[in-house]
Amino acid sequence: MALTAFSIGRDTQLVVMGPNGRVDMSHVTGFESRQLTNAVRVSRLDGTQLAAELPKGWEGSFEVERGTSALDDFISGLEQDFYNGGGTQPGTMYQYITETDSSVSTYQFDGVVFKLASAGAWKGDASVKQKLEFYATRKRRI
Repeated sequence: MALTAFSIGRDTQLVVMGPNGRVDMSHVTGFESRQLTNAVRVSRLDGTQLAAELPKGWEGSFEVERGTSALDDFISGLEQDFYNGGGTQPGTMYQYITETDSSVSTYQFDGVVFKLASAGAWKGDASVKQKLEFYATRKRRI
């Protein structure tokens, strides 16, 4: 059930499926995604302006407080697959959003590749914050 009349961070759940299975990140504290497009602009001789935004995939990131070795293991596994001659295999992500009317919207990100943008800074009594970035070929409602 939705907690407010608008979406808040806790209204979403995310599932990451890498080429070698599900990745269980222990403490996800943030998620961001954005559509990528290729802008096409046409100036007709009569002065009329036309435009299109052609889909070019999605990108985004996860902010994670490190609680387990899950992200480190996931990325090192992808790296090892590459060096073993397996190439880079894409994964899939799912986003489940509880809407304000209590319905659930489900989105699938296809052809997802990942990069551990930050494995974390290790300092005294501070938590270790990690950042996982992704690129997906498309997002679709399922």
